[in-house]
Amino acid sequence: QVQLVESGGGLVQAGGSLRLSCAAAGIIFSIRTMGWYRQAPGKQRKLVAAVTSGGITNYADSVKGRFTISRDNAKNMVYLQMNSLKPEDTAVYYCHAEKLRDDYWGQGIQVTVSS
Repeated sequence: QVQLVESGGGLVQAGGSLRLSCAAAGIIFSIRTMGWYRQAPGKQRKLVAAVTSGGITNYADSVKGRFTISRDNAKNMVYLQMNSLKPEDTAVYYCHAEKLRDDYWGQGIQVTVSS
């Protein structure tokens, strides 16, 4: 099992920045990809950004150039630096970890961007 705990969310004005952190614990070896998803009210959960164990990153088009995902394998952490935030970035953000046959989710953390 893998436990994921998010931190760093909150309320910020448009144009501001936040940094999300996700700590992974448990049987963490063989985690391949880690990432962030978000879900706005009434909408489906969607990928925001992901990073492989080798450091290859992938971003949703809507956040390219504004968000940066990073991973510290030694500390079992993944981060999401969010800059130039927009009201449409408001959502619950979930940390995600993927193994070969299983995937795991954090409980989610609220990010609210006011206009």
